[in-house]
Amino acid sequence: MCMREKNEYIPTKTIKRHDRTVVLPLNSVTQEIVDRCSDYPGDKLLPFESSERFNDNIKIIFEKAGVTYLVAELDTVTHPAKKVSINEIASSHMASRTFIGNIYKLVKDPNLVSALTGHVEGSRAFTRYRTIDIDMKKDLVKILEGIIKE
Repeated sequence: MCMREKNEYIPTKTIKRHDRTVVLPLNSVTQEIVDRCSDYPGDKLLPFESSERFNDNIKIIFEKAGVTYLVAELDTVTHPAKKVSINEIASSHMASRTFIGNIYKLVKDPNLVSALTGHVEGSRAFTRYRTIDIDMKKDLVKILEGIIKE
């Protein structure tokens, strides 16, 4: 077992514009995954899999886990929404957006969340991933009520 406190990498998606190193702390689950893959050949932290195959596997995992509830999907041609099973449209991009949204709900600091997720400060992509929802607004009102009462 090779214990690492952090992982450092240069995002390949934006390497031509921003060749910066991203440093991420590893939690125990991440460390376990890294340890399981430590015998794979090459210099990568995890074995490479094409985006298409990765997304196909995510769909299979959703189905096997029973995550098959219906969601509305906008038809990009005709524009009306249609109901589809979530496992049919699940993808790594959806997982990233969900992760970012959930972390943002907890932390509410866009700079900290963008740093954790490898986005540059002020990233337009990052701002599309996070949504200020009704629960966050309610939490803020509760905080304000506490301040006003004091």
